[in-house]
Amino acid sequence: MERHTRERIAIGVAGGPGSGKSTLAGEAVVALNAVQPGTAALVPMDGFHMRHAKLEQMGQVDYKGAPHTFEGAAFVNFLHHIKVANAPVKGPIYSRKIEDVVDDGFEVAPDVRVLVVEGNYLLLTDPPWAGVKPLLDFSVFLDVPRETVRARLMKRHAEEGLFTEERNRAHIERNDLPNYDLVAETQNRADLVIAIISDH
Repeated sequence: MERHTRERIAIGVAGGPGSGKSTLAGEAVVALNAVQPGTAALVPMDGFHMRHAKLEQMGQVDYKGAPHTFEGAAFVNFLHHIKVANAPVKGPIYSRKIEDVVDDGFEVAPDVRVLVVEGNYLLLTDPPWAGVKPLLDFSVFLDVPRETVRARLMKRHAEEGLFTEERNRAHIERNDLPNYDLVAETQNRADLVIAIISDH
């Protein structure tokens, strides 16, 4: 019975858009599972984006990715549940190819002991996001220069080819970089800050 009552360890990987959170978190899961297969799983915050149709109804498509365009309370509740669950748990992911949420995009098996939680807003102090930090046993923040982030985001948006360069540039300036600035203010809440000097 002990295995069923032992709470999982949750490691948070936070940072602004384009900081490399997804890459680091994914590599951490691979490394942990290489040592002990099946011991770690990735839990992405991005799956809790509001549906695109809902954002259209709200008139908030231009601000997609900002804190208020996520189902933040649902994300906090999901973390509460997944930390103590002893049955398989499925969760949503966000697909950049369709710019929308995909249900049941990942599954955490019962034997997983380490959750690597990745997202922009893990360390925010405003509700409902304030509920995330107490659920993390350890948190890492990736500190990346603003200009590096701008360049990475332009490349990322261009790769999917869904929008024009002008639209992508406007979205980054109007939404992504302000979100980066907001998140940068939370890095002092992390247990470890990793400063990325350059991409080279």
